[in-house]
Amino acid sequence: MNLRSSWVAETGQTREDTRLTQTGVTTLTNPVQVRSGVLPGSYEGLYRLAGFWTYGSSAMTATVSEGRGVIQGEISQGVYPVTLPTSETITFAPGDAQYGRIDLLVVKVYDNLYDSSNRNEAKIEIIQGVPGQTPQAPAVPPRSLPLYEVTVPAGVSAGNGGIPWASALKDLRTPVVSLGGILPVEGPVLPGAYPGQYQDSGGALQRWDGGAWVSYPSVLGGIVPNSASTTPASYTGQYRDSADGQLQRWNGSSWLQAVPSSSYKDNTDYGDTAATAYTPTLGGRATNPLALTFVAPPSKSVLVTFGARMKSRNDHYGYMALRLTQGATVVDELNDEYAAIVASDTLVSCSAMRRFTNLTPGAAYTLTAYFRILVNTLGHKAGFDNTFIRVDPQF
Repeated sequence: MNLRSSWVAETGQTREDTRLTQTGVTTLTNPVQVRSGVLPGSYEGLYRLAGFWTYGSSAMTATVSEGRGVIQGEISQGVYPVTLPTSETITFAPGDAQYGRIDLLVVKVYDNLYDSSNRNEAKIEIIQGVPGQTPQAPAVPPRSLPLYEVTVPAGVSAGNGGIPWASALKDLRTPVVSLGGILPVEGPVLPGAYPGQYQDSGGALQRWDGGAWVSYPSVLGGIVPNSASTTPASYTGQYRDSADGQLQRWNGSSWLQAVPSSSYKDNTDYGDTAATAYTPTLGGRATNPLALTFVAPPSKSVLVTFGARMKSRNDHYGYMALRLTQGATVVDELNDEYAAIVASDTLVSCSAMRRFTNLTPGAAYTLTAYFRILVNTLGHKAGFDNTFIRVDPQF
């Protein structure tokens, strides 16, 4: 029978039975196997992962700190718990005369039942790499827990300075926790084993939804915090506090301001024109034209206010009107019916208001101010000062 049990049979319980049935410190990868890794924790709670921490203690010697972990064998072999109760020192071989190499530091389990080693023990070992111009780390042996890659430069030895420990160590440790525990992520981010599993990514609490890790505020329908503003959106209608402090809503393809603000553009220089056809250029102004670009809100509608201090003559009308474009496409053409109009020898404040609808949410539009005088048989000019355009999104 393939079904295994432990602490049931009066005799005959094997080491394999015990490993296959233990349900202690395990982070699942499937219904039977678990992830190999190191138990998290540190003295005084200062660090997420302190077990098996390694540092250079002399030229060619490193010290591996105490720690506990689990090593998953093949599916029928079960999981091997390992513990290093006190730190241990290990010595690396001198560097190759010509090329550097990468060694692998592991916790390795010898089990004579599977490897014919005539040994049944766990050891901290160095798997020596092959020197080369572009050296590669050796493969992880079966029933081994990788701890660090160690770069050993060419020619190093105890007599000439040894391994540069500050740059030589590449941490490979990954944490594991008990079933249902929240996993502190260190090293590579691995897939979850079941929907509803949680992990702490360091910046956000995440939940496995069956295909991806989703930040916990997304699952709740809450607002993704500023600290996790780079987290990908999970659904249309999700909200986040952006990196620049704006409340934004995901529309299915991009983040937009949840409460769009007004847009405003003005020009306080006085300018004039004798043109009877609409022109965006006023004489005497340092900058032309007056144009305002805005993003259409989800409601597809905006309210536009525009105006100026204007004059022409009391018998010659001056006009200020707007053209709405999206890129090179004219969406709404100039129209005298919607213009701000003044017939006065002196400057008069005048404004008009328009509502634009059926805009494409999230698309950029531009309003450009145009000016003219009704007739110009006598060379008159229409003057404009303090011109402005304001766009208010509607909800």
